Amino acid sequence: MRKKTLVIITFSIVSFSVAQVSDFNTVDFTRADNIAKLNEGEDLDNLPVLAHKLTANLKTDVEKFRAIYLWVCQNIKGDTTQDSKVFKYKRKLAHDTVAYLKWNNEFKVKALKKLLKRKKTMCTGYAYLIKELCFLADIECVIVDGYGRSVSANVEALDFANHSWNAVKLNNKWYLCDATWSSGFSINTNFIKDYNDGYFLTDPILFAKNHFPLNKKWFLNDSLANTKFTPQAIVYGETFKHKIIPTHPKTLNVTTKKDEALHFSFKTLASTSQDDIELIHFIGLKEHAFKIENFQINDNNISFSNSFKHKGNYDVHLKIDNSIVATYTVSVIN
Repeated sequence: MRKKTLVIITFSIVSFSVAQVSDFNTVDFTRADNIAKLNEGEDLDNLPVLAHKLTANLKTDVEKFRAIYLWVCQNIKGDTTQDSKVFKYKRKLAHDTVAYLKWNNEFKVKALKKLLKRKKTMCTGYAYLIKELCFLADIECVIVDGYGRSVSANVEALDFANHSWNAVKLNNKWYLCDATWSSGFSINTNFIKDYNDGYFLTDPILFAKNHFPLNKKWFLNDSLANTKFTPQAIVYGETFKHKIIPTHPKTLNVTTKKDEALHFSFKTLASTSQDDIELIHFIGLKEHAFKIENFQINDNNISFSNSFKHKGNYDVHLKIDNSIVATYTVSVIN
């Protein structure tokens, strides 16, 4: 999956629940995290040995999975060259499925060799390695293929499947995770390590903000089973860190009248005050803040409004604790 500094993702969401990682609030991941750290730099030439090193001294499957997941995220680099090549061929052969599948099957062999030898890959490689290490640790795990909306793909519509992630079964319940987007991000052709724990055992409703599986059973939430793609607010990796779900406006592109209040709202699990929240836009590289009006907090729901004083088109960004977590395109008319 192509990753940029800003990753834009969203789907139609009507409800919010606690992130699935909270199912394991009583589990201390310190030992698992330390084991992943102690095995930093291990080679991939013998996966059974690696799986043993990561899991043998851990008691529960969730701890074992944590060690596997964290190790993969922190030891495998995103391959921007490989990613760009696949993206190019997907575009080129978008209307010739047979030709693309033939090319892709040949390319996967080369990509797997590169992963095992150089520890560089793209989303399919991350998902494959998670699945294989889980298999060796006797943990049920599958690869899920689908659409990931990014700054360069599937922005207004689902043009083509372009991403892979994992579903893992722990304590007889399925969970979702994305090691690719947990591992870091790319700037031009450079991969930047930047672990994001927000994609680890993420709540299905939040996960669906940037993942739309080809097989809808992998939404893992009945309320999403009949979800139809609707371009809503642009969200980012920081949205997952803060566990934010924008709820209004409901569309990415918004039209409002000059001096008429436009309402914004979101849901969050984190403790948030008005001082932490900003609504901004950029003129060149300079940041300008809009006035926040009618601010209200009701349990996990936060709402406010802004009245635009000048007509025009604006990219409006919601910031929480200095992180941009949602973006809307606002057209202001008379």
